[in-house]
This record gives sequence, structure tokens and C-alpha cells, in this order.
Amino acid sequence: MNFTIGRYIPNDTWFHQLDPRFKIMALLFLLIAIFFPAGYPGYALMFVAVFIALKLSQLSFKNVLRALKPLLFMFIFLAVVNMFYLKDGILLLDLGFIQIYSEALSSTFYIVVRLTLMIMVTTILTSTTKPLDMTLAIEDLLAPFQRIGVPSHVIAMLISIALRFIPDLVDETNRIMKAQESRGVDIANGKFKEKLMAILALIIPLIISAFQRAEDLANAMEARGYSPNKHRTRYRQLKATSCDYLFITIIIVIVIALALMAFVL
Repeated sequence: MNFTIGRYIPNDTWFHQLDPRFKIMALLFLLIAIFFPAGYPGYALMFVAVFIALKLSQLSFKNVLRALKPLLFMFIFLAVVNMFYLKDGILLLDLGFIQIYSEALSSTFYIVVRLTLMIMVTTILTSTTKPLDMTLAIEDLLAPFQRIGVPSHVIAMLISIALRFIPDLVDETNRIMKAQESRGVDIANGKFKEKLMAILALIIPLIISAFQRAEDLANAMEARGYSPNKHRTRYRQLKATSCDYLFITIIIVIVIALALMAFVL
């Protein structure tokens, strides 16, 4: 239930009303800029921009942090691996069987910060953009590649369905877990073998439910005469406004500033 990526949160904010094409382009620019070696000032600038976006979109910071909870084990694992294998920099702690160097802490910090920023900006996009708008935006952005045979509409539809299915599968998992617990299945406690059997009792009905949902969706699309290879018209057309151009300009300025910081540092 901590998985918030893919969940659209309806609201009437400035961020919700932005053109989804510009929001997707901003996401791509920021994901690239996250890997710029801009140092601590660069990541501080990124976090300030993310916090402003959260404020403008009226998203709860606690809900965004919930998306990071499933990555806690990964953060701990990366920290342990780096402490054992990275031996560069200044020796900070010597316990005999383990030696912690400054480079290990620095590398772990950068990895955690980058993953955190990636999850946060992706959560902001999916929480403020409707799945249908996401499909239209991806299709428009991929439209120039149709000249070389790229099926932009099919790709956009697949991405939209995948994003839409994520919260549905999370809800289905929670429902199955409660049903299993009512039958005496304890997933959280018990021995390793018992936990493994409990997980199998959860995964099998979840897979069956996912295939059933996919089949129902396919039947519904066929009943409505959907064909991905035929030309389709739109009732709603995406139109950019001055706010959209202002938004993408601010993002580009931030990316350029991060690039300059990386070059100087």
C-alpha cells in the first residue's frame, strides 16, 4: 500500500492543469540532470525544485515518502556493499573486520539521493496527470518517430495501461492479503518455510486476477471496435498555453544550472 507511483490524485491546481506533454519532457530532463555530478549544491537545488512542485500540486509530502519505504532495504543493502568494497578516501572508522572510508559514505549518499529524487519526480508526474492525458501526451511526443515505423499509439497505450494497472494490482494484493489473513494465513510472522508458503498463497491468486483483468480489458476494447492499426481521431486535443512554456523554461534553466555546477565542480 506504500506504492504511490501510478495513482492519480484529482485536484484543481496549477500543476494539474499543465500540459502533460510538458510535464513528461520536464521529467525526462530532470531524470537526466539527476545524474549530473553537480555535488551538494546541485542536489540541494533539485530538492528545492521538487518541494516547490509538491507545494504547487498540493501533494502531501508524507504520501511521497511512502513511495520511498519499499526502497529502504535497497538503501541499506547498497550502504553495506559500499562499506565492504569501497576503500578509497579517508579512513573514518576501523573496527578490524570492517573499515569505513569517506568514499563509501559519499557514494552511498549520492545513490540514495538520486533514487529518492527519481521516485519523487515520477510520483509528482503520475499523481497530477490522468492516465488518458498521459496516453495522449506520449503519443504526441512519439508522433515524429512514426516516419521510421515506430507505432507511437501502441506504445502510448501500453504505457498508459501499465501505469493504470499498478494501483489496481496493489489494491488487489491488499484485498487478497486480508482474505488470506481471515483464513488464518500469517504472512508477517512464522518460519521461513511458512512465510514462503504464505507468499505463494498470495502470488498465485494475484497472477490469476491480473490475467483476468487483462482479459476483461481486451474483451472490452474489442467490443468497442478498438484497432491499434487504424487511424483514430480525438475528441480532446492537447493545447499548450503560456504557463506550459513558462514551466518548461524554468525546468530548462534548472537543468542548465546543474550542468554548469557539474562543469565547475
